[in-house]
Amino acid sequence: VQLQASGGGLVQAGGSLRLSCAGSGSSFGTITVLWNRQAPGKSREYVAGITSGGSVNYKDSVKGRFTISRDNVKNTAYLQMNSLKPEDTAVYYCGQPGGPWGQGTLVTVSS
Repeated sequence: VQLQASGGGLVQAGGSLRLSCAGSGSSFGTITVLWNRQAPGKSREYVAGITSGGSVNYKDSVKGRFTISRDNVKNTAYLQMNSLKPEDTAVYYCGQPGGPWGQGTLVTVSS
């Protein structure tokens, strides 16, 4: 399954964005979807994940602010990001455990 992130943009601190992760192929509903991000000058880090059964997991610093979900009919996963902080600025990627990873989408949070 190929996954592609979209929905990034520029937002003020405290604002919200919803990222989408569109999957190709008929097996989207069987895969775990992960969100990672890479801030300027930093290593890529895990943000959130959702299994095929709907179990979710988050990086501690985004708990309570970010929500991951999926719609298997639309072959799409989402990352709802609320109460954004400047330190959330990064390129966000979606993918599967072990890859592949699509092109990312840039999220910029201004202070």
